[in-house]
Order: sequence, then C-alpha cells, then structure tokens
Amino acid sequence: MPAKTGKEYIERLKKANNNIYIHGERVNDVTEHSAFKHVIQSMAKLYDLQYEKEDKLLYKSPTTGDKVGMTFLHPKSIDDLIARRMAITEWAKVSGGMMGRSPDYLNAEVMAMGVAYDFFSECDPSLAENAKNYYEYARENDISLTHTLIHPQVNRAKAQHEQKDANVALHLVEKNKDGIIVDGIRLLATQGGITDEILVFPSTVKKAGELDDPYSLAFAIPNNTPGLKFISRESFDYGKNQWDHPLSSRFEEGDAIVSFENVFVPWNRVFVCGNSSICNRTFRETNAVVHMAHQVVAKNIVKTEFLLGLALSVMDAIGIDQFQHVQDKGTEIMLALETMRSHLYRAEHNAKLDKWGTMTPDYAALDAARNWYPRVYPRLVEILRILGASGLMGIPTQADFQNEDIGALIDRGLQGKNLEGYERVQLFRLAWDMTMSAFGSRQMHYEYYFFGDPIRMGMTYFEGYEKEPYKEIIRNFLGQVNSDKSSFLNV
Repeated sequence: MPAKTGKEYIERLKKANNNIYIHGERVNDVTEHSAFKHVIQSMAKLYDLQYEKEDKLLYKSPTTGDKVGMTFLHPKSIDDLIARRMAITEWAKVSGGMMGRSPDYLNAEVMAMGVAYDFFSECDPSLAENAKNYYEYARENDISLTHTLIHPQVNRAKAQHEQKDANVALHLVEKNKDGIIVDGIRLLATQGGITDEILVFPSTVKKAGELDDPYSLAFAIPNNTPGLKFISRESFDYGKNQWDHPLSSRFEEGDAIVSFENVFVPWNRVFVCGNSSICNRTFRETNAVVHMAHQVVAKNIVKTEFLLGLALSVMDAIGIDQFQHVQDKGTEIMLALETMRSHLYRAEHNAKLDKWGTMTPDYAALDAARNWYPRVYPRLVEILRILGASGLMGIPTQADFQNEDIGALIDRGLQGKNLEGYERVQLFRLAWDMTMSAFGSRQMHYEYYFFGDPIRMGMTYFEGYEKEPYKEIIRNFLGQVNSDKSSFLNV
C-alpha cells in the first residue's frame, strides 16, 4: 500500500472510531469535533504534501516498490540522512514548527527500532522479529502514531513498585499463549485522538530497576483497541477563525491521559515484556534517540526561523528596528538559529554507520542541541513578547474591523509604519498566539519538557560528558608551571 493521502488519513480516523473523551464527553466523530477537526485538516495537508512534493517526501519501498514516506527511510549514507531531514523540514514548514509530534517524529523511532531489531532478541528472539515486522508494517501502511512514555505523577520520590497504589501505573497483568494483558494509566499522549496507533515505551530519563520489571513494557496497538481510552485535556482551539487565532485554530495537537483497562496485546505487537534492563537501554542502543533528536533539531530550526521572521516583521511594522536594544534582541534570536544550524550540520556531516548498518548522526551535536534548546526557547518567546509590548494587548478581532461603526476607526488608529491597521493587527495576533495565548503558553511549556526534565537531562549530560581531556589540559599547563618553578629554585 503506498503512502496515504489526506483523504485516506481522515477516512481511517472515521472508521476507527477511537475511544476519545474531551470536555466530559465521548467523541462520536473526531474528524468533525470542534476540538480536533482543524488539526486533523492540518495533518491531512501533511499527507497530501507527500504527493505534491513526491521528489522530497516519498521514496520507493525496498520490499513492495510502492511509494512510501521519506521520513520512514532507513539511511545508509549521509545523502540519505539529508534527504530524510529535507522531508522533515518540508513538513515542519507547514506549521512553522508548531506541531511537535508530527508523524515524522515517531517514524524515525520505528525505523531505528526496526532496523536494530536484533537488540530485542536479548529477551526473546520472537520479540526481535516483532520489531522488524512492525517497522515494515508502519512504513508500508503509512501508520500515524502517538506514544506514551511516563507514569502518572503520584510520588516522584519513589520507584514505581514502591508507590502506595502500585497498580495505578500501566503494568503487566497476565501472559498467555496469545499475548499479554496490561492495565493502568500512562501520560502523556500528544495527538492521542488523531492518530492510527499508540506506541508504548517506558521513559529512559528515569531508569528502572528489576523490581519495576512489571512496568517495563513496549508494544504498539491500534488506538481503537478494546479497553483503551484517551482522555484529552481541554482544547486550546476555541473554534475561532484563523485570522483571530492563526496558530491555535490549525495546529492544536492536544495531549491525552491514556487508560488501559485490561487491554489485550497480541504477542506479535510486543517488543519488550517485563525487562527493565532492555527498556532502559532501548533508545540509546538502537540509536532511536539519535534519529528522533535529528528530527527534533530540524523541526526546531524551522520553528526558530518562523520566530525570527515574526520578530523582524514586528520590528518593521512599528519602526523599532533602528533601536540598539531591539537589534540586540534580534541578534539573540539570530544566534540561536545559527547555533542550531551548526549543531545540525555537524551532526549530519560527522555521521557514521552504526553496527546496525544505519547512517547515524553525530549524537554529541544533537545531544547538545536537545539540551540547549529547551533552555533558550523561553527566552526567544520572551523577546517576541517584549518587542510586541502593548501591541499584543491592543488586538481587536477580525469582526471588529468588519463592523461599519468602528472598523474604519481602528484600521486608522492601529496602523503601522508601512501597514494598515487591519494588516498590523493580523501580524500582532500571530505574535500573540505564539507567545501569550493558551496555545503559545503550551508551546513554551512543551519545548521546555520536550525530552524530559531539563535539569535531570542536564545531569545525565554532565555525567556522560568526556571530562578527562579537559582536566588533562589543566594538569599539563600546571605541570609546565611547576617545571618552570623547579628550574627557578635550582638556580
């Protein structure tokens, strides 16, 4: 089956009738519900774009010969790696990088897991075949995925098996000849209501021990599996038009709590079952985290380009671009953009084949980028908010401009240096939606915690960093000083 179109994506969601709840009600048709229909239309555009730009977004399947999504590509050369990244970039441009869990993110993970399938044989050879087969299945059927990694925030001071209610988190209930039964809650599935399947893996930010083996699971199942519920948070798409809410009316992905109520998972969909050691090592040893980080850095470059373009447009709109402090703030965004580009260039051009035969980016560059961007993104948003100043509060709606009594007044009163009031307010509403709306606040929070707690990630980064060469520099330097002192004393 070739890569799907937007129409096919929507038809699948209608047919699946996934078990989704939002605002206290079960959703009858996610494609028509006000909280989901607009982002579903945006997702459909991504799939349609595959056929509009086939040369960048599709490639010939190695097994069927069908045209399949480029973001599933198993890269075997640096050119392959760049080709996949160019596809990632094309998709990210549709939303200005605002869709953090567009399908390419998990396509990269499934690819890495499927190619490195032998890793999973450590527990059971049949599970390794499952990983290999699932990659081909997802690629050939253009499966869209959500995923869930973390347990509920009950008591972070304790391991999962030590919790007062140890069964609240997703855990293994039973194994039988046909599969496994799992039960419990997981957080936090972005795009949970608008995808085909869910990929379950444990977070590796906080390592698990053997006593947590019952919680150490990895599998993939359809989102309409009996007993599976998605409980979505309040939607930040308020049903407003795209002029008033240019981002939230199109790219509100949603996040969901996932409930598994004695859910059956057939063996051919299980990758890890009750083995904390394999779970702890999966993302790193299969290099899935590297390929996922590659997608994220590429997406964040597009996002930073979008933010820079918006900041420059705001500066120009109200004639503040000649002020020193304004230029300095623009420089901050530019430096962030060029730093991310440099990380990406180093990652791609220092790529090497791993033991699985996959051309894998330089992880040191990507790891630095994925640790740094969550720390700098809130500052970039703050800069845009400062530049907009009171203009981000004085933003009438499109309906105000269309009112015959006040439309002409505000069009004149809110004009910019080179823009009519209508155009300037539209620009400032975009800046507001990226910085101050519920959608914009979620974007900042989301980027900050994209890969996990930045402090914990920083600790991991610090512990894993190769420190000895730098300490050796100092030892050698002081050795020279001591040598000079010895010569002096002997005079």
